[in-house]
Amino acid sequence: MGDTRRVVDGEQRSTVRPLRPAAPPGGGAGPVPRPRSNPAPEPAADSRADAKRAAVEPPAEPAESKAEPAEPEAKPAAAEAGPVGEPVAGRRRRLPFAHAVRVPPPRQLAVGAARATRAWSRRPSGRTTLPALFLLVLVAATATAGALLVPAAVRKPQSVSVDATTNAPVQGVPQPGVVPGATGVPVGPGATGLPGTPFPTLTATPGGTPTGPVVGPVNPGRPADALAAWAQQVSAATGIPQVAMQAYGYAELVLAQTQRSCQLSWTTLAAIGYVESRHGSANKATLQANGVAVPEIVGAPLDGQGGRSRILDTDQGQLDHDRVYDKALGPMQFIPSTWQEIGADADNDGVKNPHDIDDAALAAGRYLCKGGRNMTIPGDWWGAILSYNDVRRYAQDVFDKADEYGRLSGT
Repeated sequence: MGDTRRVVDGEQRSTVRPLRPAAPPGGGAGPVPRPRSNPAPEPAADSRADAKRAAVEPPAEPAESKAEPAEPEAKPAAAEAGPVGEPVAGRRRRLPFAHAVRVPPPRQLAVGAARATRAWSRRPSGRTTLPALFLLVLVAATATAGALLVPAAVRKPQSVSVDATTNAPVQGVPQPGVVPGATGVPVGPGATGLPGTPFPTLTATPGGTPTGPVVGPVNPGRPADALAAWAQQVSAATGIPQVAMQAYGYAELVLAQTQRSCQLSWTTLAAIGYVESRHGSANKATLQANGVAVPEIVGAPLDGQGGRSRILDTDQGQLDHDRVYDKALGPMQFIPSTWQEIGADADNDGVKNPHDIDDAALAAGRYLCKGGRNMTIPGDWWGAILSYNDVRRYAQDVFDKADEYGRLSGT
């Protein structure tokens, strides 16, 4: 028997194998002896190593496939781990944080945000900051709504005249309770020196200094000529041309009969005539004996330039001879659209002429008395003048001149 020693898996083992004869006895072929019932010998170490490699490594490709090398396939980024940590064929491994980045549904987000806000609002910082934020949002929403809705709902009234030279800021606007004629004198029953008190009539005021136009014989031509004597006296005291003075006084008389509650004084009309055209002498014009200004007084185009308003043509150029923009007209500087609405014929010639001081003064008085105004009430007086020309400097200039005329004339 031979004794063979091998080292397998780090363990030294001895295997006893019987010696066999080189040939069966008798030199002939005899029956093959049956193997003994000894345990099967363990495979050699080299055989077992080859078996392991065969189990792990895939079988070698046939020679035909090696002729044309195929492009390597991209390896999966990650494979799902099996029970023992080995990759499972055909499945990808999910990242360990895949469940952490899952986005919750919108409703869950809203509920979470509401809970966080409610919890924050119960803290001291939240109780202070949250009302302030709510108030800020409310103010911003109100301002936005006002900026969008108010301009669309409220339209600024259009002035009778447009004066591009009176845009300077006003200083020293009189306090409420004051009207032109007596600076600083409050309005009240029995007050004197106020415009329109007492009311003039169509007959001469008996005795004393007249408080309004004194009417003489009625002229079948120009009705304002009946005030010639009175106008001559007041003109000498105030410096107002007599023909213009007759027009202002006649307008007061007519309005005293037709709109008695208005109580408009000629001093206010004269002040507007002075501020607008220096009583019909602007642009080197002169008032004729019949009250018409020659040449016609026409303002600059209202094209939005130089501080002027922008008003497109409203009369097809019939009054101002401009088919693109409107222009202010006459001694009282009416814009065409307003004259078409309020124009008057005060000299009974059958024509409403904005260039006639008689027609223009009466139309201006009617406009100031619109809406049931009482021109002895400060609020009504200032509202009427600003409706004529919505510039505070303009209204202040009219006030100052009307007050001056009232003091100089004693009315």
